[in-house]
Amino acid sequence: MQTIPLRLVPGDDLRASLEDIARSRALSAAFVLQGIGSLSVAQLRYAGIDEPAELRGDLEILTLAGSLSVDGAHLHMSVSDRDGRVFGGHVAKGCIVRTTAEILVAGLAEHRFSRETDPLTGFPELVVRPR
Repeated sequence: MQTIPLRLVPGDDLRASLEDIARSRALSAAFVLQGIGSLSVAQLRYAGIDEPAELRGDLEILTLAGSLSVDGAHLHMSVSDRDGRVFGGHVAKGCIVRTTAEILVAGLAEHRFSRETDPLTGFPELVVRPR
């Protein structure tokens, strides 16, 4: 397992940046182990809803985790607003870093992740294969 510490800077799109890093480093299988930092905009898709909810303001990233590969990302995150309210869900593009995002990624060189439609769920689900 290869660990990759990352820092995203103000203005970066969290999801798009992680997907770009996965492609540029040819990560065939990786997990985002944890992430902390802040956002000015969060785009979170809640369970059972197709479109993401947009949150704006000074937001703290409390947790960030998920899978990552050259094919894309599946990330979940919880954030809190300035009143301490917590929101969480599936990370969509458009989550904009406010001051920093400090993220630890673990690359799994022996595996390859892909997403294939699962006939039971109807969603593109994770498929793990040896590399």
